Parts: sequence; C-alpha cells; structure tokens
Amino acid sequence: MPNFRSPDFLTDHILHTLAFYEPRSLDATGGFFHFFKDDGTVYDRRTRHLVSSTRFVFNHAMAYRRFGTPAHLTAARHGLAFIERAHRQQGGGYAWQIDWHQRRASVQDDTNRCYGLDFVLLAQAHALMAGIEEAYPGLDHTWQLMERHFWEPGHQLYADEATVDWHVGAYRGQNANMHACEALMAAFEATQEKRYLDRALAVAESVTGRLAALANGLVWEHYRKDWSVDWDFNRDDKSDIFRPWGFQTGHLTEWAKLLLQLESHLAAEDRTADWALPRARHFFETAMFRGWDVDNGGLIYGFAPDGAAYDGDKYFWVQAESFAAAALLAVRTGETGYWDWYDSIWTYSWTHFVDHRHGAWYRILTPENRKLSDEKSPAGKTDYHTMGACYDVLKALRA
Repeated sequence: MPNFRSPDFLTDHILHTLAFYEPRSLDATGGFFHFFKDDGTVYDRRTRHLVSSTRFVFNHAMAYRRFGTPAHLTAARHGLAFIERAHRQQGGGYAWQIDWHQRRASVQDDTNRCYGLDFVLLAQAHALMAGIEEAYPGLDHTWQLMERHFWEPGHQLYADEATVDWHVGAYRGQNANMHACEALMAAFEATQEKRYLDRALAVAESVTGRLAALANGLVWEHYRKDWSVDWDFNRDDKSDIFRPWGFQTGHLTEWAKLLLQLESHLAAEDRTADWALPRARHFFETAMFRGWDVDNGGLIYGFAPDGAAYDGDKYFWVQAESFAAAALLAVRTGETGYWDWYDSIWTYSWTHFVDHRHGAWYRILTPENRKLSDEKSPAGKTDYHTMGACYDVLKALRA
C-alpha cells in the first residue's frame, strides 16, 4: 500500500483524478459535461446541474493554485462564465438544472436552492483566490441573495429552497447550512471580510449545538419550518441524494472537519471556540462506531436514531470526508488513533473505490463492495469531495 500520509502521494492522487476528467470534461460551447461512464465516456452531453457546474470551477481553481497550470485557470474562468450565462435567472437566482443545446440554455428546474447558492458562493470564492478578479461582484451578489431570501435571523440558520420568484418553502435542512458554512469560510479566505467568518460561526453553532441538542447530540438532516426535528421526512425514500433520511455518517465527519477548520480561522483572528474540538471528536467517533462495516470494511451511508444501520451502501464522498476529518483530528490532537482511522479508511478506499485503470473514484458500492452501475460520475459528483479531501489533508500537514 502507498504511504497515504505522504504529501507526494496526495498530490499524485489529485493529478490522477484530474486526468480522468481533463481530456473530456470541458465543453467548448459552454461549461462542462456532467455525466461520465467508468471509462470516461460522456453519456449525457446536454443536462447541466448547478452543483456540477460550480464544483468543476472549484476543481480547476484549486488545481491552478496548486500546480500553476494555465489551462486550469482558463477552465475555471470558462466554468464561472457559464454559471453566469446559463444558470443565472432574471430574478437573480441560479437554475438548479438546465438543458444546454446549441449554445442555448433551457431551464429544466428553476428552483432556487440554498444548497445551490452555497456552491455558487464556493466557486466564486475559489475563483477569486485563483486570481479571477471578476468573481468578486458575483460573490457579493450571491451573499446578498442568501441574506435576502434564505437567512432567518431568529434561528441563525438558512432556509432551504424557494420558487423562481422567491417564495420560500416550509422544508428546513441541515445540509444547506453545512455547505453554507464551508462556502462562507472560503469567502472569508478570499476576501478577509469578517461578515463571512461571523456567519460561518453562527451557522456552525446553531447546527452542531442547538439543533444537535434536539437529536441525541448528533446532526439530524430534516426539520420543519420552525426548526423542530422532522424524524419522518424521506423515511424509506432513498432516491433523494440531497435529503437522505437518518444520521449521515459522512455529514458527521464532514462537520468534524469543518469545525476544526473554523476553529483554525478563529484562532488566526484571536478568537476562540472551545466547543469546536469536543464536538468534532464526538461526531467523528460516533460516525466510526456506528458507521464502520466491521465485516466488509468502509463506512456505511447512514444509521437510524436507535443506532442501527439504515443504509449500508458505501458512498465515495463519505470515505473521502472521513479520512480528511481523521487527518485534521490527528494533526490537531497529536493522537495516533486518528491516524489509524485515516490509514484504515484510505486502505479500504484504495482497494475498492479508486479506479486504478481509468482514474477517479467509483460512486456507490453495495455493502459487500460491489459496484452498482458503470456510471462513475453523474451530475453532482466531479470528484470534488475526493480531491477536496486531499487538499484538506495537505493543508493540515503543512500547518
């Protein structure tokens, strides 16, 4: 097995993953293709999802900052322009899904989702950090949209979705807030404007403190309009990948990672959050206890309120966010047990998820680690989680 803690290994793995997408992902007519088979064949050339459109900008902006290759800067700028040209709507929002054909966009889903705006903000922030100065007005525009339409000051949380003319629905969810925290920290890094860090802190305190106190000290996914826990939303419906039922193993570890990153940003500002590390430990350790498949290896997707496994499938992003959290905890605490988890998760992923022939990671495996299909990267994937996790570990190792 490779030395998974080696910066050279992590860097090479990013390059190996990028190599899967680079020859085929960029569409010269606008944006990127979003649907790839295991061998890289594009199987849908027209459907464009806001999450993939934005995550490709993140991928290329990060690659340019790491490797300095001009083509990555060009690709990031190309992707950012497509978001503004094709996804942006007259009401200021960004269409969730479009059909792109003959250089024209036809809207398939005009829903305004806070989750989508999170990733628009993330893309704009990383583009700005890559030196794309024209990203700044868009970044401020996205912040204002989230502030005006989704922010609920009384709860210190973001609402979830709205119609194209901004009528906000009743559903509330933690997922949009978790990725808002991520995007807000990136916006702070890009601009050094304190409003972004203050808002990331408020969201993190609300989700991992107040809301977690309503759900056995863990992060539940679904809430009603008044932010009371909705224990039944999407129960027994596994088709909604953005709103899964149950405690999500990967979201617990992703929050552990975000809490440590937030703590680091606050420390640099001579501010403290003494609750961040204990919560990160609790989330990570619970995820390992409830989520690790002792028979087949790997981390399952989710578990029920009573702790029993609910969805035993293995998702690529769960493994990636979990090894990143393990590394950040290991660096933060100096405890070798976290490195042991890091190595175990990587060993499993290297054996079962990484496609050593074509590149990138498979998306979903059964509990027994068999592929479910030959669709390696449908809309929403882009391997943003896997490469992003490697960048997170590299940054932690430098720290």
